Amino acid sequence: MSAPADPADPADPTGAEHPARPSDPSTAVREEDAFDVEAMARWLCAHADVPDGVPDVRQFPGGASNLTYLLSYPSRDLILRRPPAGVKARSAHDMRREFTIQSRLAPVFSRVAGMVAFCDDQDVIGSDFYVMERLEGTILRRDLPAGLSLSAEQARSLCTDFLDVLVELHSVDPTDAGLDDLGKGRGYVARQVGGWSQRFRAARTDNVGDFERVIRWLDEHQPEDIATRVIHNDYRLDNVVLDDTLQIIGVLDWEMATLGDPLMDLGGMVAYWIQADDDEDFLALRRQPSHVPGMMTRDELVDRYTSLMGFSVTPEQWRFYEVFGLFRLAVIAQQIYYRYHHGQTTNEEYARFLPVVTYLDKRCHRLLDGAT
Repeated sequence: MSAPADPADPADPTGAEHPARPSDPSTAVREEDAFDVEAMARWLCAHADVPDGVPDVRQFPGGASNLTYLLSYPSRDLILRRPPAGVKARSAHDMRREFTIQSRLAPVFSRVAGMVAFCDDQDVIGSDFYVMERLEGTILRRDLPAGLSLSAEQARSLCTDFLDVLVELHSVDPTDAGLDDLGKGRGYVARQVGGWSQRFRAARTDNVGDFERVIRWLDEHQPEDIATRVIHNDYRLDNVVLDDTLQIIGVLDWEMATLGDPLMDLGGMVAYWIQADDDEDFLALRRQPSHVPGMMTRDELVDRYTSLMGFSVTPEQWRFYEVFGLFRLAVIAQQIYYRYHHGQTTNEEYARFLPVVTYLDKRCHRLLDGAT
């Protein structure tokens, strides 16, 4: 598996991007996202152990990045992933890469869905796609699902399990997983700072700030890589599947996974972690229940993770990763909004990313000025 540029696919920072979730309602397939279901079913039957016949196909809502569909056969459900139509970021939406990462991780990291088949024949549905098993369980979205409540003790336990799974992933030996060629090795931090800065400049529209002060600060304060590990790059509560005991049984959305600095992965995770005492504007962006009583604070998450990994990181050193995580999130949101701004999609959900970028600009500057 060749390594593309360090992946920077526009995953949805509000949590709507990869809704391949058993707990999410599916909808009718949007007209712009429709494909030849019969051709797909014929190909899948010929290349994988699936039932004969044409499945009922529904689409999960959202879809700001790769599109996700539910394939319902009488005896089983499967999930299909494919790229969206329109302009794509370089190295993004690589279905073969996403399929291969999960296939190779499975023997050494049990929390991935079973892969069924990968198709690179453009004549089937007009794009590459892959099909995977559907993980049955609960996904925590913006608020707890109806009928589920968490005590403070349960919330705390969920946080520790959430971090333990990330530590488990970051402890995978890339060689054992056959993923030595997943990334480019040392220099990950520098490549990320430079790459995301370029992506923002390319996606900037005239109604958002230029982020140039943030970009300069990140360039001047970037540390050397602390290590090179398998990283997920989009790890958050709404990308994990829970069983009935609230233990994590699966991690979803591997399109941005690579070999890189694990603290950068942690920084990306913490950018999504909005806690109960955050300001009103930040709380409005919350898309996971990280605010409920008992949930760890961002500082507690960082302290536990670095202790488990044996990393020594001062608060001032951590500020770089926190600022970078927020800046990266702003770029992701801007890449999504750019498609709406320029008429590349009719999905009105994309329009709501403009205020996300505006707020994250302000939050980055507050951190540069020493405020929280």
